[in-house]
Amino acid sequence: MQTAFIAGHAKLPSGMAAQNIYDTLTITAEIEMKYGVILDVSCTLATEHGRQFISHLLRGYSLNDGIEEPLKQLQEFYLGKASNALISAFKDLYKQYHLVLKTKQGE
Repeated sequence: MQTAFIAGHAKLPSGMAAQNIYDTLTITAEIEMKYGVILDVSCTLATEHGRQFISHLLRGYSLNDGIEEPLKQLQEFYLGKASNALISAFKDLYKQYHLVLKTKQGE
């Protein structure tokens, strides 16, 4: 099984605990490249509970099916201050995934 480690980034809103540590929020994912399935995911939220929640929420989705459903899950179930940053970072991760696919197709 071929996997890739891909990251997406977004600016954090001011006044957040994580913003004292990082200026940006990062979502990283290990993605199985044949089907685009998210095998594992992490992010730079300040609390372990928040990081585990995001991991549980996004694991198992296939990026080959688009990002509408995982974005809907983020909007509906993550109700913290970082929701817009998480959504932006996930969109950036999706963009990076497609850049990797395009590069691999050109090889």
